[in-house]
Amino acid sequence: MSAIQPLCYLIGISPSKLSKEENLILEAELFICICNALKEHHRAEHKNYFRSIKLTIEMEEVMLETNFARLIIRDILLTEEYTLDGIAHYTGTHKDIVDEIFAGHNTSPSATFLRKLIELHRSVRHELYNMIIKKSLHNI
Repeated sequence: MSAIQPLCYLIGISPSKLSKEENLILEAELFICICNALKEHHRAEHKNYFRSIKLTIEMEEVMLETNFARLIIRDILLTEEYTLDGIAHYTGTHKDIVDEIFAGHNTSPSATFLRKLIELHRSVRHELYNMIIKKSLHNI
């Protein structure tokens, strides 16, 4: 069973009735929703910092977008379940690249890296993703 199938059933969609193209579009849409929810989670988490440096909403958005992968890596590391080496291994990405992303030198990682990083993040922060899914389903 793909990772998207349980979500489809929760929102009342049978993935087997969708074409391959429709499944890809749905998967992309869900990925975007999850990324946006994670950005909002990080916005709330860093609210006091943003307020202290008097950022506008637009500047907050730029900062969150620029540091998105870095914040996800930081959150994974805080669980102490993975190291930077472990994240590199799981995502199939060279350790130096993961180091660059975490240090803020690479702010535009590949989509494949982001997908695998979020997959790993979901495995170590499942309660956060359950909350995101419940919120998303409530908004449908």
